[in-house]
Amino acid sequence: MSEFNGITIPLRHADRFFIGGDWVRPSSDAVIKVIDPANEELFLSVAEAKEADMARAVGAARQAFDHGPWPRLSHAERAEYLRAIAAGLRERAEDLGQIWPRESGVLHAVAQTSAAREAKAFENYAGLADTFPFEERVEPTAGEFGLIVREPVGVVGAIVPWNAAMDQITHKIAPALVAGCTVILKAAPQAPGEAYVMAETAQAAGLPPGVLNVVTADREVSELLVRDPRVDKITFTGSTAAGRRIASLCGERVARCTLELGGKSAAVILDDMDLATAAGTVAGMACFLSGQVCSALTRIVVTRDRHDELVDAVADIFSQVRVGNPFDPQTQMGPLAASHQRDRVEGYIAKGVADGATLAAGGGRPKHLDRGWFVEPTVFGNVDNSSAIGQEEIFGPVLSVIPAADEQDAIAIANDTIYGLNASVFTNDVERARDVARQLRSGTVGHNAFRSDFGMAFGGFKQSGIGREGGREGLFPFLETKSVILEGRPAGYGSL
Repeated sequence: MSEFNGITIPLRHADRFFIGGDWVRPSSDAVIKVIDPANEELFLSVAEAKEADMARAVGAARQAFDHGPWPRLSHAERAEYLRAIAAGLRERAEDLGQIWPRESGVLHAVAQTSAAREAKAFENYAGLADTFPFEERVEPTAGEFGLIVREPVGVVGAIVPWNAAMDQITHKIAPALVAGCTVILKAAPQAPGEAYVMAETAQAAGLPPGVLNVVTADREVSELLVRDPRVDKITFTGSTAAGRRIASLCGERVARCTLELGGKSAAVILDDMDLATAAGTVAGMACFLSGQVCSALTRIVVTRDRHDELVDAVADIFSQVRVGNPFDPQTQMGPLAASHQRDRVEGYIAKGVADGATLAAGGGRPKHLDRGWFVEPTVFGNVDNSSAIGQEEIFGPVLSVIPAADEQDAIAIANDTIYGLNASVFTNDVERARDVARQLRSGTVGHNAFRSDFGMAFGGFKQSGIGREGGREGLFPFLETKSVILEGRPAGYGSL
């Protein structure tokens, strides 16, 4: 532990990398500075990985997979390490509660719940060691005895974003580990703290050397991880633009990849739904993490005759939102994560005005805050779905209300996007909700709320990504399927 600007930094080795089971010195003196978005002051400095550091991390993971014990342990044996990591994360609850707000602007009250949520996910994946069909008997068309065997894909490069780093780390690391993979975790320069907590927790759990390696790097060095032929799979969460680049690099060498990318998710408000209730739901979620959520419901589609009433209801709620310090219990929305992120959001607000949308609430910076990267929650009405704010991911607290002629037009508008990550249907009729959900081209469709369940599966259609994370579906991407056809029955299998 160290102290800076009167704040205790809950990390032991921020000046090093976790490689090969030990904290190693970096190859250079380069550092990455993390700025607290609420006060624009330095919060943390960590070592910045260069080419030699990334190569060392990949080599450690390759060595651990090819020659170490980890892939050769039983799934039940690996599960015990996952349970130990879960217990360790619960002990770091307040550390994560301090780090996440100071890196990304999330409310402290929300950040404090992170450890319990991630620990439960690790425990759930440990439980799959007993229930997942890693080996299945099948009837072959030739030979006497057939098996479908699901084996670890190999060395995994896990690249996580800055907005909800620990969530993403968990749903990449936990399934990879129970599968038997070894991992290089590449933290985002804006939010490396959670990755360091994970490394410390894994070390305390006694994870064998090289099974998990942690570095922080910029885009250029991160690309070396994607290109390295010693890495069998890349799992990435981030922007669609970066995902396209990663997919193309993986395609050059036919490396496996899972991509969880951007979104422009629609909330479809049907004609039987109370508008005040719908407005409260969509406005409340828009303030979570200051709208820096890929699956946020940012396009609100409602019939034209109810449009103005919905816009007014959302605008009224937004005008009362308390924006400020994430550690103040009265705060309802914190800052954006970085100055360039606020510039991006303000640029889209300007585009919305220029394109003729109706600015109903927000649109500026809170007048009572002279420091920090804050922006007011903002809602536009009469948005053209083909406009910039109707089509492009803003990644901030900006909602676009889009009028539709009728229910079928609303569904068509919701689907008229390159994305397909999340959606929701607002109606009091569960049968209508299910019918509309089946028509929406989206990886998740909720009912009367923002929904995303990593216990089931999370991922997108179209340019929102490839593959799924969470639950049983999130384990498959870390496995290769092997068909084994034998001329006799092996030991351990009785007669049919």
